Amino acid sequence: MVYVINQTGQPLMPTCRYGKVKRLLKAGQAKVVRQTPFTIQLSYPTNAYVQQVTLGVDAGSKVVGLSASTPTKEFYASETTLRNDIVELLAERRQYRRGRRNRKTRYRAPRFSNRKKTKQPGWLAPSIRHKVETHIKLVCEVKKILPVHNIIVEVAAFDFQKIKNPDIEGVGYQQGEQLDFWNVREYVLFRDGHQCQHCHGKSKDKVLNVHHLESRQVGGDAPNNLITLCDTCHDLHHKGKITIKAKRGMAFRDAAFMGVMRWAFYNKLKLACENVSLTYGYLTKNARIRNNLSKTHAVDALCISGNPTAERLPAFYYQKAIRANNRCLHKANPRKGGIRPANKSPYEVFGFRLFDGVRYQGTNCFVFGRRASGSFDIRKLDGKPVHRGISYKRLKKTKTSTTLLTERRLQGAGS
Repeated sequence: MVYVINQTGQPLMPTCRYGKVKRLLKAGQAKVVRQTPFTIQLSYPTNAYVQQVTLGVDAGSKVVGLSASTPTKEFYASETTLRNDIVELLAERRQYRRGRRNRKTRYRAPRFSNRKKTKQPGWLAPSIRHKVETHIKLVCEVKKILPVHNIIVEVAAFDFQKIKNPDIEGVGYQQGEQLDFWNVREYVLFRDGHQCQHCHGKSKDKVLNVHHLESRQVGGDAPNNLITLCDTCHDLHHKGKITIKAKRGMAFRDAAFMGVMRWAFYNKLKLACENVSLTYGYLTKNARIRNNLSKTHAVDALCISGNPTAERLPAFYYQKAIRANNRCLHKANPRKGGIRPANKSPYEVFGFRLFDGVRYQGTNCFVFGRRASGSFDIRKLDGKPVHRGISYKRLKKTKTSTTLLTERRLQGAGS
């Protein structure tokens, strides 16, 4: 598909007539405004006849599926991998901040009144807010190149207690597993029988600790992430002398995100776009099975749009959200003399930025690593190496790096 916009920037229907597109570009009657997806803008007046295109949005905590179609044909399909590193980065920033305060302001009494959060109505955690904003950004990007008339979003609700205990009913919903316990620690000790779950009392150590199976910054303080260890085993584990074989229980991080995010995304999308409606997962699944379609996010989005029988595109756009900048100014470990080296690499190396789109021997790829010698590491968007050390002189820059990288893939190709 070649996507077309008119003189004023309004989207028209896309075309597959590549010969006509080449003639328009050669004659100066159109110009290229975007490489991926390939979009041209006409420089002469034209009629504004368009069809009613419906955009299906398969919202998710890790991957977002989009599909724009009419009842007979699909015009756009994409799958976008979202960022999931924000929680870890915020925890790392907090660690650096506390260490810096300890080094530079030991003389001052601790102050906590200026760290209180003022949560306004509609407040969202930074990780959730970023994903909601990315969802809206993806929808708006499609509206720039296609005349989208309707937007249909799939929402989902999860019953966490039913997932944990399929037989739960009635008053059981009100009496959770931590009923009559003062705190999570007391519940975990009771659940594990006040016994070390590694040595089972063989160490004779009566001091018990509640240990996080996954780090607190990633796994949180949920009971399924906690286990009882005696002080001896706890100390040996953190020294790397023993390994805890237990695995954390079922995590509901993604389901909790969808529960919080679905209405925030839907309400904000209604403010940004018109004709927004909802559908539900069981309807999507029924349409996919009835039409014998494969299970992918782009296919689910096509079913959400209400056009599962439309002629599908042979390719889709795989996108990946990345961070814009590394805000850590200095490395964690100081050199001799207490000097902390700078953590910032040059903005450009021989005219190339990190994650710039480049072409090498007819292959489109991205810059994943740059060296001062001019030897670059180029890869596909999924990290598959194309060349570990190619000279920058043999690369042709096709696109400047943004926070949303895009790559065209054939349907059925693995990520």
